[in-house]
Amino acid sequence: MYCRGPGRLYAFYRYSVMQKTALITGASRGIGRAIALKLAREGYQVVITCLKNGGLLQETKNIIEKTCGVTCFPFVGDMGDPETVDKLFREIAARFQTLDVVVNNAGISYVGLFTDMPPTQWNRILQTNLSSAVYCSQRAIPLMLSKMSGKIINISSVWGCVGASCEVAYSSVKGGMNALTMALAKELAPSNIQVNAIACGAIDTEMNQFLSPEERAALIAEIPSDRFGKTEEVADLVYDLCRSHSYLTGQVIKLDGGWI
Repeated sequence: MYCRGPGRLYAFYRYSVMQKTALITGASRGIGRAIALKLAREGYQVVITCLKNGGLLQETKNIIEKTCGVTCFPFVGDMGDPETVDKLFREIAARFQTLDVVVNNAGISYVGLFTDMPPTQWNRILQTNLSSAVYCSQRAIPLMLSKMSGKIINISSVWGCVGASCEVAYSSVKGGMNALTMALAKELAPSNIQVNAIACGAIDTEMNQFLSPEERAALIAEIPSDRFGKTEEVADLVYDLCRSHSYLTGQVIKLDGGWI
């Protein structure tokens, strides 16, 4: 999974010349962590954030710097808070001077009846899942405009495309993320900055661990690929979007095994 041996040294030499930098939010575990490891393995310097799991974030940093030979800067803070995002981007500007990729992955879920959801929970899911993508994208754009290139990749959900019962809030903010993707892509296309979203289906992460074995089996039975997706598969698609595809923008790409 990670860089090892002589290949590590070669990868470091080959990619350090490029000096590309990627920001991945919500990178202490799950999809975000897999994306950070993938991009680091491909030679990107990475900035990784999480809300409070500083220990897990430090573990990710240690793995990246030890096995992939690239710089990793961890940052603990709420990406849904504009002042915290400002602080992060001051650090990015000082340490890296540039930013090539933003992966807006920070997110939480809420499962329950819509009528039972308190306003505080709605505000929290809105702030974490959608406002974070807005604030990080806003701060990243000037750094990308300076080079007239960049990639903004939003990690969304199929529920943002079709909605889900008992996940109304989550579906709503992911739908907002999809709309953000399509609108911002049109605004930034003349500047050669591409904006796309990956609408994930059932990915095997901690977010889905509340499901009982019976519920997991029933869900898998609905998926034509007959399994949950892997975090590494999301990471591979993120890297594909980072590589080129300058004419591919404003797309919400479903990664769901044919489920929806």
